[in-house]
Amino acid sequence: MHHNNIKGNCFNLVFAMDDAKVLVLILMLCVGLCSGRKQYRACKEMVVFFHDIIYNGKNAGNATSAIVAGPEGANLTMLAGQFHFGNIVVFDDPITLDNNLHSKVVGRAQGFYIYDTKNTYTSWLGFTFVFNSTEHKGTVTFAGADPIMDKTRDISVTGGTGDFFMHRGIATIMTDAFEGELYFRLRVHIKFYECW
Repeated sequence: MHHNNIKGNCFNLVFAMDDAKVLVLILMLCVGLCSGRKQYRACKEMVVFFHDIIYNGKNAGNATSAIVAGPEGANLTMLAGQFHFGNIVVFDDPITLDNNLHSKVVGRAQGFYIYDTKNTYTSWLGFTFVFNSTEHKGTVTFAGADPIMDKTRDISVTGGTGDFFMHRGIATIMTDAFEGELYFRLRVHIKFYECW
């Protein structure tokens, strides 16, 4: 009888150890699966610059953007005061592969931005890159908020055509240079996470 009791205790101990191993294994799997977001890899990346020269009433030959709407009584050759709130600007800006305005143009950035906040510099962007070069043909479309005072900002890549057919992802934009309110240059690092 004493022998059966030892055998029963050993069986219970082994069973308890197996339960503990299973529990540890389940906990490890849970921690591994639940410990963070899935890490995505870009299927394609590119960096370009676009250059915006706003029309000021005197630079029609060089201007690539114009104020088309503003607060009541606003002058459409000057951005409104108070963080430019209410201004709507349309643009057709050159895209280059480096930060030189006079470099070879590889496409055009076409769209608009709306200054939409009264207490800081921020805008809402909606635009398309139109590429027609030997390297790329097609379009990439973007939309999103641009908190201008942040060093880098992410906006959505909502789609594309041609070489960028059905591409989606994120574009990290950074104000690379500006000259008063007449000129700014954006560095755009595009990371496509859906490539067809």
